[in-house]
Amino acid sequence: MAQNLPSLESLTPRQIVAELDKYIVGQDAAKRAVAVALRNRYRREQLPDEMRDDIIPKNILMIGPTGVGKTEIARRLAGLARAPMLKVEATKFTEVGYVGRDVDSMIRDLTEVGIAMVEKEKLEAVQESAAKRAVQRILDLLSGGAQQPEPQEPQQYVPTFFNGVIVDDESTSTPQSSTVHEEQRQQSARLRERMKEKLERGELEDAEIEVEVEERSQGGQARVFGPVGMEEMGFDMQGMLGNLFPKEHKNRKMKVREARKVLQNEEAENMLDRDSLIAEAINRVEQSGILFIDELDKVAGREGAHGPEVSREGVQRDILPIVEGSAVMTKYGHVRTNHILFIAAGAFHVSKPSDLIPELQGRFPIRVNLEALTENDFRRILTEPRNALLHQYVSLLAADGVELQFPEDGIAEIARLAALVNEQTENIGARRLHTVVEKLLDEISFNAPEVDEDTVVVDAAYVREHIESLVKNEDLCRYIL
Repeated sequence: MAQNLPSLESLTPRQIVAELDKYIVGQDAAKRAVAVALRNRYRREQLPDEMRDDIIPKNILMIGPTGVGKTEIARRLAGLARAPMLKVEATKFTEVGYVGRDVDSMIRDLTEVGIAMVEKEKLEAVQESAAKRAVQRILDLLSGGAQQPEPQEPQQYVPTFFNGVIVDDESTSTPQSSTVHEEQRQQSARLRERMKEKLERGELEDAEIEVEVEERSQGGQARVFGPVGMEEMGFDMQGMLGNLFPKEHKNRKMKVREARKVLQNEEAENMLDRDSLIAEAINRVEQSGILFIDELDKVAGREGAHGPEVSREGVQRDILPIVEGSAVMTKYGHVRTNHILFIAAGAFHVSKPSDLIPELQGRFPIRVNLEALTENDFRRILTEPRNALLHQYVSLLAADGVELQFPEDGIAEIARLAALVNEQTENIGARRLHTVVEKLLDEISFNAPEVDEDTVVVDAAYVREHIESLVKNEDLCRYIL
């Protein structure tokens, strides 16, 4: 996704909210909270080292029903900050001793996200140089692999005597080999130059060449499986054992257009400094990582008369040191969590934030309530964001030559019915719009490649005709919408 995002130092909290408004409708309190948190990161970077380490992020707890934009806010914020971001569900983790993932794995997974992010940036930065190297390798293959002939060993001068007198000298006995070599070198250079011109004009794209590629399915590139859970403990079994196996290479015949991509990727990989890449990624994770812990309310609760239910309090106590700040061992080294921004979220329908253990509550000082979406919010969600749902369907069906039109009354009717279904069944927020619109356009989507009509107008009458009967029938509504 190549976007020209503004730099972090140029984004004020008000501008951050404006950027989030492009994708998320409403929820101003949550947007303000994350905007201040992001700006505080920039402010912290401007401070002296001795003060910088003492300033920790003010973690945020988002409270609100499903489908109102909690995850989307965190995801868009990470995009603005160009920060590694990971979403995890608190219910996936269990206290040590139970079956499930240990909480340290969230930091290891976030580190992998950071490595992938930095690697992608580094690869993009060297693509131009890698492309030039790939062209040189293709020219080597096209011209027989010999850019310049190897010069022959110079012959040692041996003088010729006649009656004890030297009859020649070194200048007159220079071997012919140097002249021959020079002619061969010039001929090879001319051939290579002609090949290069043809390559630049695209005349050799279909020419077949034999390329040596690394075989990834066997030997050193095979996945090395260790004991279950070893990767969770930070051990890189493949890294430790992979070097015991020799890397296998295989010659493959391919066209120049395909070989260019393969060789360019290979050259780009070879140009990366893995040590500096890993160091930069770990630093980015530690200083600007965002960890979004969803469904925190599902592990809220303390041990009572009935005992811990799969030790929910134990999960909270395991999460606590991660949020407080600790060093987690990964296969790339230790990663400190002191300055990672944690955003937790939950509906808290049954439990309350006060049901969390006090120590964990204190680690999420900023709490924001996200409001349930209204019919008017649905109407805006359908059209206002950059990735608005109706815009997506218009673009999809345009690929089959069908022009979809949504008049205002049609949009209002879709929003009304989606809000009504949320009232009658479970309130799943904006996700209900996906269900309703998909059902509404089901017939059009199925027949689009074969219909003769170029334009379909989805007005209020069309909406009522296709889905109002489902909404009125509560049994069908529960199963279909």
